[in-house]
Amino acid sequence: MYAELLKYSPVNEQEKIDKHAIIQFLERNPDAYNRSNLIGHMTSSAIVMNQSMDKVLFAHHNIYNSWGWVGGHNDGDHDCLHVAIKEAKEETGVKNIYPYNDNILGIDIIFVQNHIKNGIYVGDHLHLNVTYLLIADEEDKLEISHHENSDVKWFELDKVLDFVNEDRMKPIYQKLFDNAMQLKKN
Repeated sequence: MYAELLKYSPVNEQEKIDKHAIIQFLERNPDAYNRSNLIGHMTSSAIVMNQSMDKVLFAHHNIYNSWGWVGGHNDGDHDCLHVAIKEAKEETGVKNIYPYNDNILGIDIIFVQNHIKNGIYVGDHLHLNVTYLLIADEEDKLEISHHENSDVKWFELDKVLDFVNEDRMKPIYQKLFDNAMQLKKN
């Protein structure tokens, strides 16, 4: 993952700064891939699109009470693409899912406010997140992962942000959609 981050070309100033910070954090924190690092840790997310890339698969997350991407904590796994695919399958029930390519779609450092998860307090921390573009079969059966979300649904790409309750995530999602559309053009 470290080498993959070094090769990644940021798409804007935010990603340039976040890339530098994530690399520094990884160099200074051998436990950066584990939740045991209470300041911050690596997470891997996915923008899951249909084959024509005009729809995106989002889950309604219990903790944030909002529609959003799928993904999760690396929990010791340094293969972020593997984590993104695994989490996408677990959180959506989709079986036929594959990476558009092996490249990072975007990077973000995301502040996570303290909350209760499974009856346990989780303090404020940072998610050092990498996102990948995954393609899924729109006809696959969707399944709710009740401990993570309350619904899973395909949305038209140009309408999905109307359903996102977390205003701070909208620019991140839009950047990732724009990156995906740029890939589609090439």
